[in-house]
Amino acid sequence: MVSYKTMTAYELAQRLGSSDEPFLLDVREPDEVSEWSIREGYNIPLGELAQRVNEIPKDREIATLCAAGARATTAAEFLASNGFKATVIEGGMGAWGQVYDTAEITQDELTIVQVRRRGKGCLSYLVGGEGKAFVIDPSLDIQVYIDIANKHNWQIEKIFDTHLHADHLSGARELAKFASALLYLNPADTFNFDFEPLTDGEEFELAGGHHFKVDTWYTPGHTNGSTVFEVSNLALISGDTLFADGVGRPDLADKVREFASNLYDSLHKLITTLDDQVLVLPAHYSNSVKVEPQKVVGDTIGNLKTRLKPLSMTKDEFIDWAEEKITPRPPNYAEIIRVNMGRYDGELSEIRYLESGPNRCSA
Repeated sequence: MVSYKTMTAYELAQRLGSSDEPFLLDVREPDEVSEWSIREGYNIPLGELAQRVNEIPKDREIATLCAAGARATTAAEFLASNGFKATVIEGGMGAWGQVYDTAEITQDELTIVQVRRRGKGCLSYLVGGEGKAFVIDPSLDIQVYIDIANKHNWQIEKIFDTHLHADHLSGARELAKFASALLYLNPADTFNFDFEPLTDGEEFELAGGHHFKVDTWYTPGHTNGSTVFEVSNLALISGDTLFADGVGRPDLADKVREFASNLYDSLHKLITTLDDQVLVLPAHYSNSVKVEPQKVVGDTIGNLKTRLKPLSMTKDEFIDWAEEKITPRPPNYAEIIRVNMGRYDGELSEIRYLESGPNRCSA
């Protein structure tokens, strides 16, 4: 009997970018792949697999992927019967959308844990040391942050969102309630619930003499309330203002030229004020960014100034570029914004479907 193996989506995440990376074969239709995919995937629709089997390497493990697992299983059965070492990714893209892994950077007593939601390209953070931690941009899967805090023996004290999110449901309120922590937000964005307002230049003490600076450089542009957080001249948790592969998109509020002007000013405040060696840790990454095990997603200010063309544009050039570069908006973004503002009274678990698919918050 010809057999194939199975692999969880989490196991796949641990192997992508490593020396043990499988050949990832995505057997969905091209329109499905163009809507949402894994960077390393190679697309051959199931119906074309028999005719295109020569495109698949014989000397590697083949991990088959589809939306939920049925087509991937059929593909693995066919490949195994033809002498391939085949493995099915259990649960397909649906399972991939719920995979989290982490990477850390440490300086003295201070640790920054980058939490990567691999299927969404969403990044969130715990900044902690000596028994306490802050959480930035948590997702609705709050147990992830609780488990990380417990592993490090941290008590979660404060929670921050960098802005009013449009591509995923925020877990900030839920986590604050569970951990009995204070929730801090920028009041320049609209929220219909109680929170602690951030102010310019506000600093929050961390362990070992470090400071978590809420230099609410108020970085408007992606949203009016976009905020960045500097951690002891070590890292900039940049939200959706600046990414490793681009800048935040300014068009979600239908005021693209006004918001692009604000975003230009915000970006240039960052790149002219911060030291070039400061590491930018964003809230998202796209498929153009390679994610490696145990290595944080991000880059230094100096490298970004060299690599990212928008950072070298004049203001007029930047505004024109932003207006011309409008791309499809995040799925269900208007409803997600409404929920994150606090204008939904139901159970958040019942509307998780709203955030399925990729993030689309960069320009």
